[in-house]
Amino acid sequence: MEELLRAVAHYVAMAIEAIAILIIALGSTRAVVGVFTIMLARDATRLQRREVWLDYAHWLVAGMTFQLAADIVSTSLAASWDDIGRLAVIAGIRTFLSYFLDREVESTRKLQVVDEPHHPANETS
Repeated sequence: MEELLRAVAHYVAMAIEAIAILIIALGSTRAVVGVFTIMLARDATRLQRREVWLDYAHWLVAGMTFQLAADIVSTSLAASWDDIGRLAVIAGIRTFLSYFLDREVESTRKLQVVDEPHHPANETS
């Protein structure tokens, strides 16, 4: 029974890893297209450039979340210290990226509010 559970866990982890790779590939493709679009646009704003990178960061965090899930499944049955260390590093990096991504998103929202032409903060009396 334990061997069956290990085999199932192995294939589940592989499937989740494939999803992570797909997510990162899609996000990378979107980022490349976004960068080229901005490079070709003569009137691209700083905010538009920032949005491309924030979108890419979201995809990377999503991909890392799936990678973390795959590592959890892989190490759930027979975790070595190496596996636990790798899991801790991935979780730490993901947490670090999520924290700073959240700060960047909030900062970008504030910039968007300031850049809106009809926002009350931009009205002159």
